[in-house]
Amino acid sequence: MTSPGTSETTGRAGTGHRHARGRPDPAPLFAVSGVTVRFGGLTALDDVSLAVRPHEVHGVIGPNGAGKTTLFNVCCGFVRPDAGTISRHGTPLTDLRPHRLAGMGVARTLQGLGLFRGLTVTENVMVGADRFRRSGFVSALLALPRSAADERALRERAWRAMSDAGVAEFAGRYPGSLPYAVQKRVALARALAADPELLLLDEPASGLGHDEISELGAFVRGLAERMSIVLVDHHMDLVMSVCDRITVLDFGRVVAAGAPEEVRDDPAVVDAYLGEEAHRGGSDGNDGNDGNDG
Repeated sequence: MTSPGTSETTGRAGTGHRHARGRPDPAPLFAVSGVTVRFGGLTALDDVSLAVRPHEVHGVIGPNGAGKTTLFNVCCGFVRPDAGTISRHGTPLTDLRPHRLAGMGVARTLQGLGLFRGLTVTENVMVGADRFRRSGFVSALLALPRSAADERALRERAWRAMSDAGVAEFAGRYPGSLPYAVQKRVALARALAADPELLLLDEPASGLGHDEISELGAFVRGLAERMSIVLVDHHMDLVMSVCDRITVLDFGRVVAAGAPEEVRDDPAVVDAYLGEEAHRGGSDGNDGNDGNDG
């Protein structure tokens, strides 16, 4: 991946994203407040709040079953909360739906890649830029000049996103012919093609090697020059190194929130993760899939 923007991207130190001590924090770009989600008799989220500020990388962590995926799905509009509010720039979003995200300047990646195997990398990434399409179906069907111009503009957007994500060399390839790590970057490029002001990343480091995770961390830090980011991931080194703030969930509740150095040694966080290890014991366990965390 190439680092977007011009700031240092090797970590939080020196990036300028930390809010100066003594100054008030800027108003949240996106927030969930008092969110509760129940599935039958199971409470998956219980009075959870989270606020993402402009140009901030906000991490969400917790042991398996903590509610991370459910919170992510609430933010995406896949799950409607039983209580609480979701707001953008202070305005409540009363009818948040996945198909409306792009129009609100929100893009997401999911644990599953969701790539179209019958489309090339370029065509997959162009899907992410579709909100900028100006010509309609009839123009495309009749091959009108404005449709051709529209197509060129979308391809240019896709190319910039692919270049940022380091996958431009695979533009004409099909996703199924590429290594998994490259497919992950294609999915990220597709999200970037929407030019979001808020990027939601669900387990972006899953399936990546150590060097690839380090590269991803530098890339995410660079993206914060252009947008805010919510990062849900199991890789603690990645989360601790790139996030400005972290919210920690356990059994559907927020047990800690703050800067990485504040969260790292919080007794509630230590207990949550030690409890997970004790529960696993000597079993094979599940070391990264939070897809069933309720």
